[in-house]
Amino acid sequence: MALAILHQDEHLAAVDKPAGRIVIPGRGPMEKTLREEAEELLGKLWVVHRLDRGTSGVLLFARSAEAHRAVSMAFEHHQVSKRYLALVRGLVAGELRVDVPIAPGRRGRMRVAGETGGRPSVTFVRPLARFPAGGLPDLTLVEAFPESGRTHQVRVHLAHVGHPLAVDPDYGDAGPLALPRGGPILARTPLHAASLELLHPVSGRPLRIESPMPSDMEAAIAAAGGGSPQASKRG
Repeated sequence: MALAILHQDEHLAAVDKPAGRIVIPGRGPMEKTLREEAEELLGKLWVVHRLDRGTSGVLLFARSAEAHRAVSMAFEHHQVSKRYLALVRGLVAGELRVDVPIAPGRRGRMRVAGETGGRPSVTFVRPLARFPAGGLPDLTLVEAFPESGRTHQVRVHLAHVGHPLAVDPDYGDAGPLALPRGGPILARTPLHAASLELLHPVSGRPLRIESPMPSDMEAAIAAAGGGSPQASKRG
């Protein structure tokens, strides 16, 4: 399937990252990265931020060193609004503000730190649709707004409050999510980078880039009894 371009101009480009792809070379066997594929379409690109292999959605690149510096500073100073959709275990009763520091753990994982150590990390979570147990466990579709940008932050914070992703081999149940009398319906971490909002590094104008919910997450929601819900926007 061809890589979908969500935005491009002289300074920035954004693609719709499929789940299962890596952005830059990892520690495992060599494989073609999403950056390499995007460069075949768009030319030289600078990586601004990363998404985990299992995460889908908006992935932003810079098209010049100058734009890369400007947008990287915007990320560093928390001037980029990131909105994720996540399918989590349990029924999330209401809005949550998770304010706990995160520190590196073992084998590439992260962990919630104690009173000392770790880096400050805040995530705002809001439930969008709840799916009481039917053929699947209790599930909730939430939107998550990380106010900081730590590795695995959304996944770690959701697990910390007792609502890990419906499938997450690092911080929850390895899955796959499956119906009792059917095959697996979701085998990856159901986390989707739904939108990014920032000021354009050159024009200064507000820029919002969006990615539609992927079909595998829609299928899981339908199987949970939710049809195809439309996620509300924070406001």
